[in-house]
Amino acid sequence: MKKTIRPLSLILFLALIPVSIQAADRWRLDFENGYASAGYNDVQIPKSTGTRFSLTDDFEIKGAYYFRVRLDFRLGARHTLSALYAPLSVKASGRTAVPIMFNGTAFPAGVEAEGIYRFNSYRLTYRYEIVQTGRWEVGIGFTAKIRDAAISLETDSLSSEKTNVGFVPLLHFRVQWNASPKLALNLEGDALAAPGGQGRAEDVALKLRYRLSPAMTLQAGYRFVEGGADVEEVYNFAFISYIGAGLVIEF
Repeated sequence: MKKTIRPLSLILFLALIPVSIQAADRWRLDFENGYASAGYNDVQIPKSTGTRFSLTDDFEIKGAYYFRVRLDFRLGARHTLSALYAPLSVKASGRTAVPIMFNGTAFPAGVEAEGIYRFNSYRLTYRYEIVQTGRWEVGIGFTAKIRDAAISLETDSLSSEKTNVGFVPLLHFRVQWNASPKLALNLEGDALAAPGGQGRAEDVALKLRYRLSPAMTLQAGYRFVEGGADVEEVYNFAFISYIGAGLVIEF
């Protein structure tokens, strides 16, 4: 019978990679997954003629499974380049309490409707480590983010969707306190606000990490993503909480 390599077997194999590999590590794969829930999500599209409503207050919004994958490449002792893929989609449903004008479509009051909020993120980050004391690691840098966002509202007879794909520059930071050779507390994020209050974006995570081996680290923690835009085309601000866990694999 032909044998296949199962994912668990691969993970156990990586966990047993000897200590000597640490000196040659240049790649780091960071996988995170868990549960995402919305704190608020206010929508008005367009700002001048649309009805402002809340996907969280006016509808029942559901939590969702999420995952994020980041691949780091160390260019040198203090220089790191990384790529991130972070998709997200949450759904809301309920009966409209008032008429809603959304993206040029009039939704009457008293009908069952479903809303979908999608916010997929693709990022390329450069970070420079300004502190490397063994106990502390501090890095700063910048992130080029491509957002692939959409908000839709649909009933049995009506539907409308507003999509937005755009570039967002962000500042990046990372602080890690190594409490012991195995245990660390990591704070990392991207954030920036546009001048004049037209928009902002923050993605910040606090994680506890436990090193299983030189090649594998367990992690768990809390993340929030907040922000949005206040322009004529769209008014939307959202707050998403994430409770997650995952693995960091170095090779």
